[in-house]
Amino acid sequence: MAKKTSAKDPANHVVATNRKAKHDFALLEQFEAGMVLTGTEVKSLREGKASLVDGFAQFYGDELFIEQIYIPEYLNGSWTNHAARRRRKLLLHRQELTKIQRKLQEAGNTIVPLQLYFKDGRAKVEIAVARGKREFDKRQTLREKQDNREALRAMRERNRYTA
Repeated sequence: MAKKTSAKDPANHVVATNRKAKHDFALLEQFEAGMVLTGTEVKSLREGKASLVDGFAQFYGDELFIEQIYIPEYLNGSWTNHAARRRRKLLLHRQELTKIQRKLQEAGNTIVPLQLYFKDGRAKVEIAVARGKREFDKRQTLREKQDNREALRAMRERNRYTA
């Protein structure tokens, strides 16, 4: 018999999203990575507290680490509490790591976290290899979104009167 998942399933829920990343960067390729966390970090994430705004990932040797992600200290933690903005190791397959490393060698590319979530009880982070947008690119993207929205609205109005 299939196991039902409720709307508030603690094993599968989004903790934090980086909505500004899609505005500031052109996302080239996305990856799902596990994270090496301490116990108090996991407890703090289960409470739904985290911020990805200033986060980025960087290679140290052959390993990929994510930095500047804010996971606040667990309130009920004792001396075992963690630092809020410490460097955390990402868990990816070797092939994915080499693919990301090759993409980073191109000028202007970086690694940005998009989403932090639980999947089957394990903390995962969705990262993307991205290229920074310039100001006119951002304006052009907003203009395209607005034009699409207006076109859909006009078609909806037209279909309303013909039916």
